[in-house]
Amino acid sequence: MKMAAELEQQGILLKTDPKLPNVCALVIGGPIRGSWWAHAKSHEIFGVLTELAAHPDVLVAKLVSGKDTFIHRSLWPAVLAVATARERWQMHSLDREARVLLAQTDNAGMIESSGKAALALERALLVHGEQVHTDRGSHAKVLTSWKQWADQTGTKSGELAESKASLEKLIDHLNARYRANGRLPWRVRTPGSK
Repeated sequence: MKMAAELEQQGILLKTDPKLPNVCALVIGGPIRGSWWAHAKSHEIFGVLTELAAHPDVLVAKLVSGKDTFIHRSLWPAVLAVATARERWQMHSLDREARVLLAQTDNAGMIESSGKAALALERALLVHGEQVHTDRGSHAKVLTSWKQWADQTGTKSGELAESKASLEKLIDHLNARYRANGRLPWRVRTPGSK
């Protein structure tokens, strides 16, 4: 698959972005204006997104700028280290509903959920979220604890400081190369941060 090779080369691909390497732009051959759903090649884009997300070397998480980010297997230990750290930036803005949902996910390993609390947990990298097709024929969001995800994929966590530094270096490189402003969630200023 051509897109998987591009992902391996870049390390990450966003679903869509005005400047950073992204699947939608690669499919249509240039930046996309507006929603990709309205584009003439939307069915092709959807097919490529679905195929890439299902690839065994691909993790999808809200790593860059709160957007769906396709992450190559080589970066999984770094992402896992950051995701399981439970640092202040991850926890500070969670409301009661999000904290309860996090505890439920930690206890069950995997639950079906959606809404504001689920999105907050995904953006803080506290859970792995995935859209699934249910037996009822509808789509649902499944939240998985990182412990369960690591067990399922056989991924071992990297060291936290080294992991953060390697991800920061990658994003800094991509931002400089593409004149972009992709942000990692821990680099966004939070109340009380230095």
